[in-house]
Amino acid sequence: MFQKVLVANRGEIALRVIRACKELDIRTVAVYSEADVDSMHVQLADEAICIGPAASAQSYLLPDRIISAAEIANVDAIHPGYGFLSENAQFADICESCEIKFIGPSARVIETMGDKNQARATATRLGVPCTPGSAGVIPDEKEALKIAAKIGYPVMIKASAGGGGKGMRPVLNEAALSSAFQAASNEALKAFGNGEVYMEKLITNPHHIEFQVVADSHGNVVHLGERDCSLQRRHQKIIEECPSPKLNEELRQRMGEASVKLTKEIGYENCGTIEYLLDESGEFYFMEMNTRIQVEHPITEEIYGCDLIKEQIRIAAGEELSDHVKNAIVRHHAIECRINAEDPYNNFMPSPGKIELFYAPGGRGVRVDTHVYSGYEVPPYYDSMIAKLIVTGATRDIAISRMRRALNEFLIQGIKTTIPFQDSILQDFDFKSGNYNIDWVEQFMARQTKAG
Repeated sequence: MFQKVLVANRGEIALRVIRACKELDIRTVAVYSEADVDSMHVQLADEAICIGPAASAQSYLLPDRIISAAEIANVDAIHPGYGFLSENAQFADICESCEIKFIGPSARVIETMGDKNQARATATRLGVPCTPGSAGVIPDEKEALKIAAKIGYPVMIKASAGGGGKGMRPVLNEAALSSAFQAASNEALKAFGNGEVYMEKLITNPHHIEFQVVADSHGNVVHLGERDCSLQRRHQKIIEECPSPKLNEELRQRMGEASVKLTKEIGYENCGTIEYLLDESGEFYFMEMNTRIQVEHPITEEIYGCDLIKEQIRIAAGEELSDHVKNAIVRHHAIECRINAEDPYNNFMPSPGKIELFYAPGGRGVRVDTHVYSGYEVPPYYDSMIAKLIVTGATRDIAISRMRRALNEFLIQGIKTTIPFQDSILQDFDFKSGNYNIDWVEQFMARQTKAG
């Protein structure tokens, strides 16, 4: 097992990794920007090293700063968390060349699955269903028009190196294709340094389903069921639940087997996620693989009784999957709300600033993952998520009631948060019936606006 791990991230995930390391008796090193000097992960790590100014591009996104800190602190391994450098193949390669273990898959796997075209080609070769689409990158608008005519409208243009909804444009008809193609390409170039795009058939009213896979270096690969991440606004998840209200056991088994097969084929090791679209008829289509831990991993932990961060670390250290992970069975139902520092009734405007009072809910089946506290200053430079509220119940109805209770106990004063908006979703009949899809939140917001 590792003696010392550097956590190359910030916020709640950095704190989450530090706590897992402490339970494994591993010393930790936090890195932080000048804006995060008072962050909780800095206070709880055994050591902390400043790596630059507030802007991510001058701190958390600089591999040389991270590696320099790792060498100064003489660490065995680096945990990248999610976001930032977690799916950067070059960074994983640099870690290996410096003889520092990257807690995640190999650079080769990150590169293969990070390229959406390669990922789709791999899935297709293995017989995993994919949405009809272009065979690869589309060179120009002329070719895009030909492919769209063959597939049939509506279509979705996607960035080859994309993520987080950037570089994506739905196209409903031929007249809209040229402008959407250019807009997606330009946005992808700006966001990822790569303007290449491809095209898929647009599946209408789908659910966004992701399967958690866990694999070690000894040939053991398992899946820990699915998470339903369909409640999104502008491709950003708001509420997730596990298991999905849309899957029966037969469909769950088929999707799980496809996920394990793909994970084995690419030689993946660690904890990753295979993402699918599930259409209204019950057919599923591969979208992509996230090769790092997901924000919403706690709901899987809660209903399968495991610690995915500790499992990541154990796998990276060369150990086999834990017996309780190999033999995990689903128990109960879990829901997660991402608590963001945003004003949901002012177009989700970011709401940085000082938290004057922070009181987290408690009680049976309630978990709060957060790095903030009373007096903490939420910086304007990073993602707006300040906490994750996770509840578990014996049934979905119990979990919904418990989440409503917990949201109404949650007190955050001094800034605006998404709590009241999430509470309103939980009261909606469609949500309580499981009758929602990836476009539902936008429709729900339109209904609220119309109702005044």
